[in-house]
Amino acid sequence: MFLSALEIRNIIESSFLPKRCQCTLSPDLSMTVKVYADGQTDHLDLLVTGIDASGLNGCREINELIAQLRSKQHYIEVEPHSMLGKAL
Repeated sequence: MFLSALEIRNIIESSFLPKRCQCTLSPDLSMTVKVYADGQTDHLDLLVTGIDASGLNGCREINELIAQLRSKQHYIEVEPHSMLGKAL
């Protein structure tokens, strides 16, 4: 990865504003993204776990991931998978 985990998290979380987004990245580069319906509740619009973040080497890959995540809002996914290069 060319970007730090903090930079990747910031880019992804910022892309969902004004909604609240929480992105966590584990040491093995497995990512979880949660997008909340609003700022007052913990109701999730999106939960995706097991995203393989090892391929997020630049803006293009991050933008593709964000586009895939945005297309799946109001969808809860809990099975581990690689979002890069695969349809959900």
